[in-house]
Amino acid sequence: MKYIVLTGRFLYSLIFLFTIVNHFSPTAISVASSMGIPAPEYLVPLSGVFAVAGALSIMIGYKARWGAWLLVAFLVPVTIVMHPFWKETEMFQMEMQLAMFTKNVSLLGAAFIISYFGAGPMSFDEDNKMHVERFKHSRRATRFANSIGSVEFTRESLRKYT
Repeated sequence: MKYIVLTGRFLYSLIFLFTIVNHFSPTAISVASSMGIPAPEYLVPLSGVFAVAGALSIMIGYKARWGAWLLVAFLVPVTIVMHPFWKETEMFQMEMQLAMFTKNVSLLGAAFIISYFGAGPMSFDEDNKMHVERFKHSRRATRFANSIGSVEFTRESLRKYT
């Protein structure tokens, strides 16, 4: 079952990674400019950096919660500003923008889930959690052993340190 989470992270991240080239192209900057985005020559590439950093973070499972928040910071303005289906007068364009809008809202929902639960199994984050827990338990055992010295083990002394 742990492979399912890894596969899900990989597939989720792909949509952001497939569009990376667009964020650094003159075409994307001119489209953003035509939609009234201020300073598109800076904001479009910056949005690309957010999308790629967030996607890679989630894909490999390293600091996935931070990566999810980067995707939230990317998706919210892009969804509202770049896919305003309510402004379209032509039916085909409205349906196209609505599809893109709802797709982004779904991606935003998944980013919120990852920001809460983290990367899950088979990730650097999960491995780090296990090492931290082992370290906590080993410190607790060391403190216990140092405190008892040559004293006999009693139930009360064991309860104090567990």
